[in-house]
Amino acid sequence: MSKTMQLEGRTAVVTGAASGIGRGIALALARRHCHLALADINETGLAETAELIATTDLRVSCHRLDVADAGAVARFPDVVRASHPGVDLLFNNAGVALGGTFEQVSAEDFEWLFSINFWGIVRMTRAFLPLLQASDDARLVNLSSVYGLMGPPGQTAYAASKFAVRGFSEALRHELAGTSVGVTVVHPGGVATAIANNARLPAGTSAEEAAQGRAAANKLLKLSPEIAGETIVQGVERRQPRVLVGSDAKLIAMIVRLAPVSYWRLLARLAPQ
Repeated sequence: MSKTMQLEGRTAVVTGAASGIGRGIALALARRHCHLALADINETGLAETAELIATTDLRVSCHRLDVADAGAVARFPDVVRASHPGVDLLFNNAGVALGGTFEQVSAEDFEWLFSINFWGIVRMTRAFLPLLQASDDARLVNLSSVYGLMGPPGQTAYAASKFAVRGFSEALRHELAGTSVGVTVVHPGGVATAIANNARLPAGTSAEEAAQGRAAANKLLKLSPEIAGETIVQGVERRQPRVLVGSDAKLIAMIVRLAPVSYWRLLARLAPQ
């Protein structure tokens, strides 16, 4: 197995591919002549992603998929195999956001977020691992977050899900060591996607509070999804076990490593007001 993973002619499944980082990943893979099975609940966005790729040299299939639907995920490998001979890469990118403190967030909303951000990744991994293991050179890529490195106030649900993704990915990497399947966990910083605008908020949140919260969150989302996607795919090519996306992610990782308990006092002062 070469030091660099060659993506040309491989087949990748990308969830959350209708927009944002998922679209950025898909475009970066297409530039490397990697065949694609694109999945999302947003069929219109999927069609737009496929149109941006716009090449006859690749197999590009689009599939409506809700990763919270256990039955749909279990059936999805057969759906993909109807359009592609096999799967070499799986990018578990689909995710949602949920604002609010632990006391504000309902149990139902907490479970809703976990069903997508964590259980969606576990389900997809369980469904596609046999296909990845059948490949001579495969990669599982799970999207965590900088909130899988730190736990800021107001993000108990989201941070918990992203720490869970990190722990699952790291343990699975060790279990699969020495096989043809590598595992990469990705920690994006502030990427300019619609995740903040689409975030679910606690019941009773006023329109003014929602607008203020989203404006504050959007101040942190600066890196383009295209650059994020390219950074992630370069990390996969290099077989990196962990990819930090953005200068903010690298800074946060350093601060958390140096001050694993007291990091928030410093990071809170660095946050834009």
